[in-house]
Amino acid sequence: MKAGEIRDLNLEERQRKLVDLKEELFNLYFQHEIGQLENPQKMKQIKCDIARIKTIIKEA
Repeated sequence: MKAGEIRDLNLEERQRKLVDLKEELFNLYFQHEIGQLENPQKMKQIKCDIARIKTIIKEA
């Protein structure tokens, strides 16, 4: 998710997206621990998206 896409969302949508990404990251951690994670780069991407959303929320 790019910063421009995040900025187009309103505050409620950003916060909802943040919660969704945190849930997805939790599920990826779980898959990683039981050895079923196919793409470990997905975790890194989700972490970056979470940080990006938090930064943009803080700017506003």
